[in-house]
Amino acid sequence: MKRKPLLLPLLSILGLLQMGCTETSKIDQQVDAVFAHMDSTTTPGCACSVTREGNIIYENGFGIANFEYGIEITPTSIFHVASVSKHFTAMAIELLVNEGKISWDDDIRKYVPEVPDFGTTITLRQLVHHVSGIRDQWNLLYRAGWRWEADVVTQKDVLDITSRQTALNFQPEERYLYSNTGFTLLAVVVERITDKTLREFCEDRIFKPLGMSDTHFHDDHEMIVPNRAWGYASDDNGYLGYRISIPDFDVVGATSLFTTVRDLAIWDKNFYTKQVGGDEAFSRFYDQIILKNGDTLNYMHGLAEGDYRGLMTVSHGGADAGYRSNFLRFPDHDLTISVLCNFPSSNPGSLARQVAEVYLKEQMEPKSEEDEEVNELDPPDNLDLFVGVYVHPLSNNIYRIGLEEDTLVYRGGRDYKLMRTAENEYLLKGTSAKLELIAGPIGEGTARFLPDGELRYRRASWDPLLSDLRVFEGIYHSKELDTEYRFEVGDSTLVFHHRKMESASLESLFRNAFRLNGATLAFSENKSSFTLSDGRVWNVLFEKME
Repeated sequence: MKRKPLLLPLLSILGLLQMGCTETSKIDQQVDAVFAHMDSTTTPGCACSVTREGNIIYENGFGIANFEYGIEITPTSIFHVASVSKHFTAMAIELLVNEGKISWDDDIRKYVPEVPDFGTTITLRQLVHHVSGIRDQWNLLYRAGWRWEADVVTQKDVLDITSRQTALNFQPEERYLYSNTGFTLLAVVVERITDKTLREFCEDRIFKPLGMSDTHFHDDHEMIVPNRAWGYASDDNGYLGYRISIPDFDVVGATSLFTTVRDLAIWDKNFYTKQVGGDEAFSRFYDQIILKNGDTLNYMHGLAEGDYRGLMTVSHGGADAGYRSNFLRFPDHDLTISVLCNFPSSNPGSLARQVAEVYLKEQMEPKSEEDEEVNELDPPDNLDLFVGVYVHPLSNNIYRIGLEEDTLVYRGGRDYKLMRTAENEYLLKGTSAKLELIAGPIGEGTARFLPDGELRYRRASWDPLLSDLRVFEGIYHSKELDTEYRFEVGDSTLVFHHRKMESASLESLFRNAFRLNGATLAFSENKSSFTLSDGRVWNVLFEKME
């Protein structure tokens, strides 16, 4: 008799628990649906974890981690996470700053004298914010002839090519330009201060204390890693249309963290407990730097502040060989999504945002359909005056503007049709990016991205005769890259040769300048030298050999 009155409350509690489980199950199914297209035994895929206040509320894996043995991806599959590594390297420095062993305002040459004296101090703070002006290691090595997944790159190789540089891209804090070299140098600082490798230091001070048992900095490409997800890339002739795509470098700091989505959930919890770093380190972790022109950067210590549908985000992505990764935090809503994938077209950033919409849809601003909301103006009459190559005044990097059926097209990594939205403003359709285009003859027309493109690209063009190209023939040597480029005139173009790179025809851009594998080669008037520039390396000097 005494137990009978308890039956209804007990049933009520069980009912509430069942309702809660049903609701959770529905949410899990919605997240699963985001990855449904890769839930297959014939494709690579991704792992995902979701945490709220550092506690796991969802984790799952989709697709295949290893085709040779048919192993599926799980939340404990270990991935190479590329540039997501950077904020772990930043935390390693923070721990040494806590102890008073170094300062963010120290000169990098105090610890790494291999860095040349560029006539100005370069601080650890400038390196972590990508405002040092130091040229990017991967671009330098690639232009010197290093082949990805064919030539092993070590920390020593990065230090060697960095030591050969005679100039910066720009003076420190003049502008922001992503540079992996800065984080490799920070890793070297940790090693020289502690007499431990970055891998050993982070194992002792970060991973082991937090219980991240499946995480390490991978400084030996031949090391066996149980439960590793292999990276893959598309290959029409490969098994199921794929081939193995694994980084073979032993460089850490900017990259090479191996981890799982479950361990990243443990790491996210540290943002709340501050077990590693404490209030002192985290008080600096979100520091932002102000450029000399007064602009405040959103890039912090290996993480970037952003916005998605009206909600503040803190995140970083990564890409190396066949691996792609994204670590996305919504700090105002205590939600974090980690997505790790093993093929290039996976787009984990987009997947992470779709997962966020499952949990935060009610807090987010409505999705906007840019093409419908924007008031499109009629195109101008003089479209031909917009077409051509636009050249950056400092780096010689280029934009291209083309014309397709009376529609201007921006040609970068992919093509975007341009929609005129104001007198000189054009929206890249399907994005929120805008260009300012001002028509004009060669040398006068300009282009810049809005709102931050303070430097206008100049419209240029050049159509040399075959006889004009013969003055460029010869062998040119770069002390900064320790390599030689050879040019000769072919049937109709100037042809490039290198001992390790594929021969290629050069495309003429503007007077005395050519395009080669994504780089601009700008020759001097007397053709005795040229400078090479790409997105992260500006004006590397080559001189003609006798």
